[in-house]
Formats: sequence, C-alpha cells, structure tokens
Amino acid sequence: MSTPNSTPALANILSAQQAAFAAAGAVDADTRRRRLQTAIDLLVKYHKPLAAAMDADFGGRHPGFSLMNDVLGSLASLKHARDHFEPWMAPDKRTPFAPYDQLGAEAWVMVQPKGSVGIIGTWNAPLFTLFAPLAYVLAAGNRAILKPSEVVPRTAALVAEAVSDLFDPLEVGVVTGGPDVGAAFAAQPFDHLVFTGSTAVGKAVMRAAADNLVPVTLELGGKSPTIIGRSADLATAAFRIAAGKGANGGQLCVNPDVIYVAREQLESFVASLKTAFAGLFPTAAGNPDLTAVVNERHLTRIDGYVAQAAAAGARVETCPDGVISGDGERRRPLRIVIDPPTDSAIMREEIFGPAVVVLGYDDIDAVIADINGRSRPLALYYFGEDAAEQQKVLAHTLSGGVSINEVMFHAAMHDAPFGGVGASGMGRYHGREGFLEFSHLRTVFKAPAYDPRREWGMLPPYGEHFLAAMEAQVTP
Repeated sequence: MSTPNSTPALANILSAQQAAFAAAGAVDADTRRRRLQTAIDLLVKYHKPLAAAMDADFGGRHPGFSLMNDVLGSLASLKHARDHFEPWMAPDKRTPFAPYDQLGAEAWVMVQPKGSVGIIGTWNAPLFTLFAPLAYVLAAGNRAILKPSEVVPRTAALVAEAVSDLFDPLEVGVVTGGPDVGAAFAAQPFDHLVFTGSTAVGKAVMRAAADNLVPVTLELGGKSPTIIGRSADLATAAFRIAAGKGANGGQLCVNPDVIYVAREQLESFVASLKTAFAGLFPTAAGNPDLTAVVNERHLTRIDGYVAQAAAAGARVETCPDGVISGDGERRRPLRIVIDPPTDSAIMREEIFGPAVVVLGYDDIDAVIADINGRSRPLALYYFGEDAAEQQKVLAHTLSGGVSINEVMFHAAMHDAPFGGVGASGMGRYHGREGFLEFSHLRTVFKAPAYDPRREWGMLPPYGEHFLAAMEAQVTP
C-alpha cells in the first residue's frame, strides 16, 4: 500500500477511521491489547533499519543511542500501557445527589475512547514522539494517524512502510510530506490532535485545530533552566549536565538550556563541566558517539546564536578544545556561553543544540525571579542538598516537570504524566493521566423508579410554600 501524502487521501483515511470507530462501538480490552502488541512487534521487527535510517538522516547518530532513546523509549511506553490499561477502563462509580442517593439512583463515569487521533511527530526524537503518545492513544481505545517529520525523510518513509506492513490503516495509518501536509493535517477534524515541536508551530497547530474545535495535546519546549545551589556537589552536577547536554547533540526538548551558578562558584563549575564533557566526548569532529546537528539550517542557527553572543562580549568556552571542523561536518563541541547580554538571541530562543548558557548569581531569589520572568519551561532542574532551598524553588516556579540532582530523568517516568505548561505546551501523556488525556469521561445518571418531585411541590404549578422552601436552603 502506498503512503498517502495528499490532503484528499488524508481526509479519506480519517473519514474511514471515524466511520469504522462508530460502527464498531465499544472497544474491548483484547482489541486494545492487540493493537498495542502490534506496535510493539513493529518496533522489534524494524529496529535495525530504523536505527540506520536515523543515523543517515542526522548525518551521524549512533545506532545504539537511537535504539536507547527512540526504540526502547517507545517500547517502554507501549509495554507500560499494555500491562496497565485494563483497570483504567473500569467505570468509576459516583454518589448521586440528595435525595436521589437515598431513593435507589445510580451514577458512574464511563471512560470512552474519543475516536481517531492525529499525532504529529518531530525530527529530534522521530520515533518516540510518535509511538510514546500512540501507546496511550491505543490503550484508550482510539485509532490513529501518524505524521512523521519531513526533516528526517528516510525515517519517515520507513515508519510509513512499517505501519503499512503490520497495521490495518483503519486502525493506524501514516501520512508523509512537508509543511503543506503538516498544515493540512492540523486542519482535519480529528477527535484529538497531538503535536510535538516548537512553540511557534504549536500556536499554528492550535489555531488550525480550533476551526474544528479539536482538543490538542501540545508538547513544545522552551529554555529549561538548571539551578546549581551552593550546597550542590559541583563535579557531580557538572557530569550529569554534561551527559544531558551530550545526549542527541543537545537536540532534546527537555535539554538544560540555561544554567544558574553562584558567582563565586562559576569558574569551578565551568572547569568541571568542560572536564566532564571532554571525558564523554574527547573529540567532536567524526566522533560516532556524538550526534550531529540534524541539518545545515539548524547548524547555522546554533552557530549564529553563539557568534552573536561572543560579538556582544560574552565569554565562550569550548569543550573538547579544538578547531570546529568545516567541510560538511555537523558535529559540534559544546559551546559554554557565559553571561551573554540579556537581549542576545541565545538568551531569548531555545538553543536546541550543542551550546549552553551559564549565568552567575548572587541570590537564589533573583534566579527564581529571572525564571518566572520568562515563558514557562518544559523542564526545570535543581542541584543541591539544601532542603529548604529546594522546596523554595519548587514552590515558587512552574514548569512542565522537574528533576532534582539530575536532568531529563522525569521525562522517562512511564507511571507519571509528561507534558508542558503555558508556552511549553498543554496536556500530557504517559501513565494513567495519558490514558485519560485521550479518553472521554462521560457521566451517566440512572434514575430510580420513584420520583418525589411532584408530591414535594418541586414542579409547576408551584405552591405557596415553594419559594420559602428554596430560600431556607440558601445557607453558608
């Protein structure tokens, strides 16, 4: 079966899925489990060619990293959903209001699938951003249409081939294509829409979805801050941040973006960060362990941020040390940009690549104020052993999620919701909360045989005591 990449074909698949959903009625546990298992089988069957496709698309991405981040990460979500969803399906009994609670009335909340869900993935984690939400979409009993990112065309084509191989398109389909197809995708009357990507594109997706009143789950990003408290072990913090910054060449939505370090500890921290990163990546150019920047456009963007900050007076440290290679090489060492001007692009825009900002601070309250003066980030990180300071940071900031004394680990929790807030997104997937995100919670009230309203004077024509009886119930 060829992969559709035109708007009419997309509309036809969606219409067929929605008709099949309506005809099938309730989606039992066996059907949901079979669909989840099919997605698992797909990744197991195609894991090697998918890893090779991602390596080729990035121009250098270690197959082991692709397996860990995208294949195993997706499998973990799918298996968690498969092994836990059935109790989540059960109706939730509720207590009817008085006096019907005493008269034999019943009430419950049905947890029903919504129908057909569109999932727009992104290039930086091209499998995970499709299959992790798909896990909870299928667990909730929905059908789905996937739109892989065109920035990684080999991976997108292989996803389409694999899905076509194992799935009936009435259950899970794929459409491929560029921004025009993405715009058409967001404009379809899905029953729910999931988008992973930039805040700017997320706004466009939400505007398009609004025309059909389609609910959206947006997993965006932002400048995720990292606070190094004075009580932190600098070497440990530096190593864990270095490992996080090195993952996928810094091209992850929960990557640490701005690091706040006490001013008197700044030089020691920078030295520790350089040592830790160089220990993980002794060289940059040609190093198969270091993921390349995905394309020339993004490379130019990141290099431009660093160059502009340097021209404006910021200090830039590079690790590992050495000349940045040209000649088509898109691997870059980590550039540490220290105290850039507040109006520089690297302070305004999400870096999404192998660079990081380090800012010195004198007082933790000033750090909190600076974080709160920015858009809400997808992640926040705190390093330190001061329990009171840790609680202050948690209580006075807002972010999609938090890791303490580590970076990015909260996003790997399968039994806890993952998502953003404000400019970093809305909605969530993972765990029971993800299951509920893609479910309709439908209240059902079943009346008793006996209805006392007329004999109690609660129906027209109202008697002389009706108003007084109502007023008597207006109490604090």
